[in-house]
Amino acid sequence: MNYLKKERLTIKNITIKEDIIPKIDQLMKLYSDVSWTAYTDDPELLEQAVHHSLKVWTAWEDDKLIALARVVGDSHTIIYIQDILVLESYQRQGIGSELLQIILKEYESVRQIVLMTGNEEKTMNYYEENGLVNIAEYDGVVFTK
Repeated sequence: MNYLKKERLTIKNITIKEDIIPKIDQLMKLYSDVSWTAYTDDPELLEQAVHHSLKVWTAWEDDKLIALARVVGDSHTIIYIQDILVLESYQRQGIGSELLQIILKEYESVRQIVLMTGNEEKTMNYYEENGLVNIAEYDGVVFTK
């Protein structure tokens, strides 16, 4: 269901909206722009995944979707930050960081917040600068299939 729960004005003329699910063509443009082909190879699955997220935030410049962040989980003991995407031409303007900070504030009482990403130094630095801690600092290990 597409409905406006909250709007936040943040950076320049960009509006961040909560619980607005973009249309599939908008999602495909965004995910394609950042080369997330695992999602764009199956548009129907992408649409279902976004619709079934615990929460979705989107950033808009007028009616243009420029960023999206989504969370899955139970919202009480664990959340998983599934996606944070920003159109390439809008990156390095603080939009992704703003979305991440909104998520961290919204779920500050949740015991376990998880995000899995690539191990490029700039990516790891970005998430550490935004308050996340590398699992290695907990003497932990992550398993995936």
